[in-house]
Amino acid sequence: MQKHVCKRCVMDNIGDPLISFDENGYCNYCTDALKAKDLRYFPNDDGKRQLDEIFNKIKLDGKNRKYDCMLGLSGGLDSSYVAYIGHQYGLRMLAVHIDDGFDAPETTKNIKKICDSYNIDLVVEKPNKEQFTDLTRAFIRAGVPNIAIPQDNVLFANLYKYVQENKIRCFLNGSNFALESILQKGNSYDASDKVHIMDIQRKFGEIKHDGSLPLFSMFEKRIKYNLFYKIQTICPLNYLEYDARNAFSILNQTCGFEYYGDKHCESLLTKFMQRYYLPQKFGVDKRKSHYSSMIVSGQLTREEALEKLSEPLYEEKQLQKDMAFILEEIEISKEEFDEIMSQPPRQHTEYKTSIINRGTQVLLKIRQKTSGY
Repeated sequence: MQKHVCKRCVMDNIGDPLISFDENGYCNYCTDALKAKDLRYFPNDDGKRQLDEIFNKIKLDGKNRKYDCMLGLSGGLDSSYVAYIGHQYGLRMLAVHIDDGFDAPETTKNIKKICDSYNIDLVVEKPNKEQFTDLTRAFIRAGVPNIAIPQDNVLFANLYKYVQENKIRCFLNGSNFALESILQKGNSYDASDKVHIMDIQRKFGEIKHDGSLPLFSMFEKRIKYNLFYKIQTICPLNYLEYDARNAFSILNQTCGFEYYGDKHCESLLTKFMQRYYLPQKFGVDKRKSHYSSMIVSGQLTREEALEKLSEPLYEEKQLQKDMAFILEEIEISKEEFDEIMSQPPRQHTEYKTSIINRGTQVLLKIRQKTSGY
């Protein structure tokens, strides 16, 4: 396959069959992101006005409850900065963190600093280790791209459990346009598909799951909580100028936030997936999406992004250390893991999926066949 790199951002067709290019050599990702920029990102006075109105309404709606809102606190930059913004507005927040055993050392310290400094109540959930390990191991054995799906699903299952228990109607989300306007569509899948998760567990798992590990379904995501419970999801970072370097600086100054590495490196499992597993098995370098998003939002030039991409994904000594730790945690031998890595990659669509998501899968397959890559 001939490599094609976008002439405006740094997305390419390696590891992503759903990318396409126009006559100028610009890819569909940055073209779509630029079209959506004025509709989704408001780093201006109008954005501040909208955020003021949103937060004032949240505080009004929550005045007879213990909390105004809730957020999932991963310890990464995005959710941490959302916590800071919520504190600046005087919101009474409940933070939920999932301690799955894969937090980077800095992450644990950062979460405590954030909650102590910003007066946020914190709940730390530790998922059933045996069952969580079994699910993660099953996804690796399945050979699919997103081996962090169990991690993401358990997070949202717990978040909505606490939303319901505390009668909270608003969820603050760290998703944002500035750093995430471009998300690769190829080699990805919706983490809320419980049908998919359990099919992979039945095929590659070793134990019977008894329900003590909470999981989240597409029905719950799209219908139960959105339509019936009317849980409102707010993305505050879209209503202000969100610059990664500035956000790190503010967090460091206000609570002693420590640098943990690039995007998603707050979790050693996610870091390993994005910096070793995906590049080696699928040819996917997630940095391209992240840096391309920063190009769209004006935080990087294309030349700076290309220079950053020339840096190694992993320092070899750290790679070996992280790999040894992760394989021990999920109880897979190095020999078995090497065998899995040598096998042809498989896609999530090769396993059972929720009927709710099948229409999307059909559209993606049509796009893949007609893209020419």
